[in-house]
Amino acid sequence: MNISLTPELTEAVRKKVASGLYNNSSEVIREALRQSLLREQENEWIAQAAAIGHAQLESGVLRRVTSKKAFKDLIRSGK
Repeated sequence: MNISLTPELTEAVRKKVASGLYNNSSEVIREALRQSLLREQENEWIAQAAAIGHAQLESGVLRRVTSKKAFKDLIRSGK
């Protein structure tokens, strides 16, 4: 596989390798792709949670939550 990068991205990859955190440019690119995929998964979860909330709001089903944990528990339960 061949990947073309802009000069700015090439320099950013070079700096990451030079920092010693990565052994080579392939490691930098793999890590960036893993992070991108993780963000996509998180965005999907947020979109699903928003859709559930919107549907509940439209149907008149409301619940008050008082903490971030309670919100996450409520969303994950699907109720």
